[in-house]
Amino acid sequence: MLNLTKRQWLKHTVFHAFEGFEDLRWKKGGSLKISVIILALFFFAVIADGRLYGFQFRFPDEKVFNIVPYFIKSIVLFAVWSVGNFAVCSILDGEGSLKKIWIYCSYALIPYISQLYINVILSHFLVRDEYIFMLIIKIIGTVWTAILLLSAVKAVHQFSLAKTLFAAFLTIIAMFIILFLLVLFLSLIQQIYVFVYSVFSELSYRIKV
Repeated sequence: MLNLTKRQWLKHTVFHAFEGFEDLRWKKGGSLKISVIILALFFFAVIADGRLYGFQFRFPDEKVFNIVPYFIKSIVLFAVWSVGNFAVCSILDGEGSLKKIWIYCSYALIPYISQLYINVILSHFLVRDEYIFMLIIKIIGTVWTAILLLSAVKAVHQFSLAKTLFAAFLTIIAMFIILFLLVLFLSLIQQIYVFVYSVFSELSYRIKV
């Protein structure tokens, strides 16, 4: 019988891809606080990946640092995945709550986050000809996280492997739909703001005149 601390559960799920999340589910060992820490590390890892590479691997930097794209590529994408998966799997009779999906999937990000930090560090010691080592680390971290994500979805919803793959496919489609609707919503908000500002400016001008 497993009786692990919250930190040990994190290690257990990452290094035991196929049974770790099943154990986590039955023992209710997930932690929302650890999930938040993981996502914070994810956010900073994405920034480091975009801004802190060694000069031999660095592309031309943006003249002005803008935090929004990094926030979208990390926290927003993860949130959209979680919401999309919850919506899809609710239709497919999944058992997982949004909270559990959020926690389990955040645990699955650990290998991907780790490879981002490792490659940023290596970029300051390796030369371009040795980029293959960084690429291998990136592939391992990405594939490892993909396997963990599938395992997390399978465990949290109690799906078969085939149904898990189908749910993941539908989740990706749901993500595109959600992002499209978000863009439309933000565009609408911007247009309303421009319209209100224009009306206010016109009224102010006429009052002064």
